[in-house]
Amino acid sequence: MSDPTVVIIGGGQAGAVATRALRRKGHAGRIVLVGEEPLRPYQRPPLSKEYLATGDASGLDLLPETWTEENDVEVRTGARALKISAADAGVLLDDGTTLPADRVLIATGGRPRRLADADGDRVRYLRTRADADALDDLMTPGGRLVVVGGGFVGAEVASTALARGLHVTVLEAAPVPMGRALGAELGARCGRLQVAAGVDLRLDAAVGRVRQEGDEVVVETSTGTVAGDCVLVGIGMVPNDEVARDSGIETGNGILVDEHCRTSLPNVFAAGDVANHHHPLFGTRMRVEHFDNASRQAAVAADNLLGRSTVFDDPHWFWSDQYGANLQFVGHAEGADQVVTRGDPESESWSAFFLREGRVRAAFALNQGEDVAVARELIALGIAVPPGTLADPDADLMEAFDE
Repeated sequence: MSDPTVVIIGGGQAGAVATRALRRKGHAGRIVLVGEEPLRPYQRPPLSKEYLATGDASGLDLLPETWTEENDVEVRTGARALKISAADAGVLLDDGTTLPADRVLIATGGRPRRLADADGDRVRYLRTRADADALDDLMTPGGRLVVVGGGFVGAEVASTALARGLHVTVLEAAPVPMGRALGAELGARCGRLQVAAGVDLRLDAAVGRVRQEGDEVVVETSTGTVAGDCVLVGIGMVPNDEVARDSGIETGNGILVDEHCRTSLPNVFAAGDVANHHHPLFGTRMRVEHFDNASRQAAVAADNLLGRSTVFDDPHWFWSDQYGANLQFVGHAEGADQVVTRGDPESESWSAFFLREGRVRAAFALNQGEDVAVARELIALGIAVPPGTLADPDADLMEAFDE
């Protein structure tokens, strides 16, 4: 019996990792990857940092043409999948052709959430390489960049813009940036990091209308009006789940999948930013929009596409480089009943642990990545650590594994 044909819908991180994993795990059947963008799969994290800073695209490719030729993988760019057949898993494309398939992986990611009342070619979003190129054209040294949204992507672009000699204003609707993920105290500390770097950070500034007047963009907020030469909107993502919905697959804030990445349609799986997965470690559903999650979940999906029964229970980790600092987060902080800080949050290096019933559920660190690495294992193993030990910078957290 020949190996099944696998069609992967989506040319981002998850789709590329799944493709490589299938071949690495010995799958000899046909693999077709379908991507909407005209470019072959590439890395997205550098778009807000190194690529936006230098324009250097070397190293971005995830599936170089030489590799796909050597591994007999078909890559179709500029093609959109419209529907998956419930009868035979065939994938209908927007050119009217149907790709036969035995198994399908949906890895379509997401698109930027858009402002309701914002017009003009100087109002930009960042998701694709074309987006980064368009933003780069507007980032003139000495110019004024207004960033709507104080999250990680907005902060990374702001950091890159400062380094390129722009004046940067960040508008955050909440009392502190990143407060939903980190809480008020730690979010405020991240806000002070931005201010110290030279950002004009404006909090409680809900954005209303954004209008372009010639070469200037005017942003109306709840605290006043801000003018800039260009605006970058970074207020989250919307999952690209249309092909699933049009195929009768269950959705809700993304494509609903179980811990094996399986959708409600037999032989159809989903992974990455678009997958709203049941997480057995945290006992809840979540959709995670980060590079590492896309990679690890795609590898698990590849296992299950091959008929195995592998559970995705990674604690989730992500990082952000901004203003000369490295920020890392692991786990799921929702429901935490205690936060323990290790080190001085006003210093340049510290970490914080989010506990629930005495066990570490999440951790955040500023320039202290080794604490996050240990926390990742503590979360996965469910090990309880005394708060005093977590708070003591001189304590060896590795000793918790010996108790």
